This record gives sequence, C-alpha cells and structure tokens, in this order.
Amino acid sequence: MAAGAEALHFRVDDGDPHDRLDKLVVHLLERAGRATSRAAVQRWIAAGRVLVDGEPARASVAVRSGALVDVRPEEPSPSAATADPGVAIPVVYEDEHLLVIDKPAGLVVHPARGHASGTLVNGLLALPGFALAPADPRDPMGHVRPGIVHRLDRGTSGLLVVAKDEPTREALKARFARHEIEREYAAIVAGEARDATYDTLHGRHPTDRLRFTSWVRSDPGAGGAAPRRAVTHVRVLERLGDAATVVACSLETGRTHQIRVHLAERGRTPVLGDPLYGKPPKKPAVRAIAEELGRQALHARVLGFIHPATQRPVRWESALPADMRSALDQLRRLATRSSI
Repeated sequence: MAAGAEALHFRVDDGDPHDRLDKLVVHLLERAGRATSRAAVQRWIAAGRVLVDGEPARASVAVRSGALVDVRPEEPSPSAATADPGVAIPVVYEDEHLLVIDKPAGLVVHPARGHASGTLVNGLLALPGFALAPADPRDPMGHVRPGIVHRLDRGTSGLLVVAKDEPTREALKARFARHEIEREYAAIVAGEARDATYDTLHGRHPTDRLRFTSWVRSDPGAGGAAPRRAVTHVRVLERLGDAATVVACSLETGRTHQIRVHLAERGRTPVLGDPLYGKPPKKPAVRAIAEELGRQALHARVLGFIHPATQRPVRWESALPADMRSALDQLRRLATRSSI
C-alpha cells in the first residue's frame, strides 16, 4: 500500500453498501467519523491506497460481506493561497471545528482570476484557528486548506460557515446537498414584490457566460451542462410604496446567483443595485440610492444547521449592514413623501 497517513481497517457488514467499492469506502469513513468526498476516495483507489482482502481493486467493483478493506488516506493538496492578516474577517462564532463569519460586501471568498490576493481565504490563513487544524493533529498542513463549503457573491454580505477540518467540511457539504441548512436572505428589490415560491430549472445563460438563468431547457443539447432545480421562497417584509420592497428569501437549493435570478426573471423585481441582473431604476431618487449603495442589496441574515461534532442545533442571525440600512432609511423617507 502507498505510503502516507496511517491505515484504517474495516470489515464489511451485511448492512453496508456492496455495489461499488468507492461508495462503500465513503460509507465506512463517515461511520468512523472521517467523512471524505467520493472524488477523494476514487483518487485513493486509483493510487492503490485502498485494498480489498489485501489486493488493489477498481472503484466500480462489488465487495462481498466479510471482506477486509484497508484504507490509507492521502494528504490533501495544500492551497497555493498565502496568509494575509490585512484581510478583516468579522467572526461571530468559533470553536475547534468551524467558524461563522459575517462577510462584508466587497470581499471575494477565494482566490480566482483577477483576485489572487485579499480574499477571505487569504484572511482565514492568517487566523490562529487555521494555524493548525485542532480536530485532526495528524494533518499538519490543515492550516492551508480552509474549508469553504459554500459561498456568497462578492457584492453580497452576511453569514458564512467555514470548516476547520475535513470531517466537518464533508459533513457540512452533505448537509448542504441534502438541503438541511437553514438559510434566509434579506433583499431590497426594485418594484412591488409579492409572496411567492419559485421552483425552476437553473443553468448558465446561453449567450452571457457571466450570468445564469431560469429560462433553460431540461435538455441542454450537445456539450451543454444539464440544468439543476432551484427553489426560492420569497416573503414580503416591508413595502416602500411602489418603488421598492424588502423581502426575505429562504433557500431550498443553493445555485449560483439563485436569488438574484429568481427575483429578476420570475418576480420581475430585481435586487436593487444588482449590476448583472438589474437595470437602473426609472425614478431618479431611487436610482441615486442604488448608485450610492454600489452593490446588490442582498444580505445573508440567517444561518442554521445541526453542528457536525455536537449534533446540536446552532443558529445565527445578522442585522443589515450600514450601507443597506442607509438605503432602506432613504427609501422609507421617499415612500413617506410620495404618499403625502
């Protein structure tokens, strides 16, 4: 077996999944408190790090009850990002397994083209909790793999959870996939919104690769990525005349730009200030408020889930940031003057 981390040994029981080795190993690791992605397990199998009765096997092979499975995890590849203590990260909760931050608008989550530094990941690497992964002391490089399990757009503010170790990361990813995370956003939208549930397909825009759309076919055609289901529940919180509405948006799914797409395309009430899916408001006073805001008026205000380590429910709320409060106050005054 390839060298690396210490080996884990399992005997396959009747109740374990037998149809594929990769599926079985994911199940065994999760049961042992070492949750790992299926893609990682498949890499280990291909590298000879998984043995069945002492012999290498393919990921697709069926495994009999009673078989002995030996797994030697490989060290995850470290991120190329470097620590940047100059990135301000407002932490609202932290323990040895995860932390929750209140991301300010304008902060990019991870390095990408055009944003090689100054991101949330760079800032995380400078935090004490990421100098060593305390939940897994056998992983000395854990501090350079901050566990991003979901993202917020650069112009969106609010609550975001980050895992400190691989079991927590994989458990949170599984909860997101099973739609077991409570997420609610507050948005100021242009126009008169209504209570609604938008249940649509969601995929890339056919002509603008920066955008997504709900107007997609179930069959994308040759070479196209299959669209996925997106569900957003919209609830009106406050009406600001006919110019704007404050809404709460709860997510069942978490597709890229999902709320922004649904509010713009299905509700015909784009998020105020949205540079990608919105248009400048017709009313000069509202347009000036949107320009002063300088970003989409969207804030992740509620985040809740079952903590992977303690199995207890945890939940956080975040108040609107100052720029959205200022925009809201101006819209309220505008609505009052318009009603006189």
